[in-house]
Amino acid sequence: MWFDTAGYDAETLSPLLERIADPPFSAILLYPEKAHKIHQAAPGRLRRVLQIDSVAELRSAVEAGWLRAPDEPSWIVASRSVEVLEEAPAHQFERCLRAEVASAGELRDAIELGRRYRWLLLQLKDVTNIPLELAIATLQGGSTSLVRIVSDPQDVDGAILSLGVMESGPDCVMFSPRTAGALDDFLERLKSCRSGKLILSTGTVLRTSPAGMGHRSCVDLVTMFTKTEGMLVGSTSHGGLLCCPEVFPMPYMDLRPFRVNAGAIHSYVYGPGGRTNYLSELRAGSPAMVVGLDGSTRNSRVGRVKTEVRPLRLIEVGFAEDAILNLFLQDDWHVRIYSDRGQPICLSDMKPGDRVLGHLGRPGRHVGIRVDETILER
Repeated sequence: MWFDTAGYDAETLSPLLERIADPPFSAILLYPEKAHKIHQAAPGRLRRVLQIDSVAELRSAVEAGWLRAPDEPSWIVASRSVEVLEEAPAHQFERCLRAEVASAGELRDAIELGRRYRWLLLQLKDVTNIPLELAIATLQGGSTSLVRIVSDPQDVDGAILSLGVMESGPDCVMFSPRTAGALDDFLERLKSCRSGKLILSTGTVLRTSPAGMGHRSCVDLVTMFTKTEGMLVGSTSHGGLLCCPEVFPMPYMDLRPFRVNAGAIHSYVYGPGGRTNYLSELRAGSPAMVVGLDGSTRNSRVGRVKTEVRPLRLIEVGFAEDAILNLFLQDDWHVRIYSDRGQPICLSDMKPGDRVLGHLGRPGRHVGIRVDETILER
């Protein structure tokens, strides 16, 4: 993330400087008339990008003598002027082409010229992400790093979406919230979107038994699962089992690679940020977490929850330290849990002694948030 200091001086920027001193922010864009004081006040880990509009302005900044200390990383000069960028290496600056794009022709020209430099700072006029997608695709594999400007300092949605365009997003996004509230919102949203990792453990099936009729829910996401991903579901707050999506062939049924048959409606399903929801609480748009066989996670959204009355089966699984997890699932062959080898075990074939994957957490939750309290769940 880059931060644009336009409109700030060192005093007015000071309350935000501490907040943008840490990741995800990595650079600040400065302007010559106020750059010196902001440079002195800004944390050292933030790279300095200096906006320069003319060769004379570049030479004047260099002659001022304060641009960098010997132990500082090289500064970046950003400019719309090719003449400025051609002179910048003589003063040991990295180069960034700044371009505003309002048409397909301007986009082609910006990309073609931008290939000559280390950075391309791109401002897009239109709301659509198509130009950004084209720029990402065209520049991939090259040495030019793409930075997308989000002009509206309140557009948290735009900044978050830009980071995820074409899965990888651009190399950087320049987003500059002007209020602590917008910055807090952005950082919280970004935190919830980031993938993480969980520790998966191997448990042993202790028993399975029919449990009669009950309401069970299928969870359909707005993304597709792979054959190495699932969702964590459990009847208690201290863990869940890794349930398979419908990505493996089944007789009589087409694949639904967006779906997990997740179990009885009272069950917990694990979501982003360590939170859980009851299946009965999930709605279209609810946050959801996809979990890989290696414990890696990625975030998605619920597209639909389908709840129906079906025969259920109770599964109990023992883990180390005498932890026992249980789960009610639809009692049918096409409902599956991942084995310790990453293979689907059909519920109707499951038997005591089978080894399955799950996640053990600390017990105790209130409205889906882990709390430290004494709790006994049976």
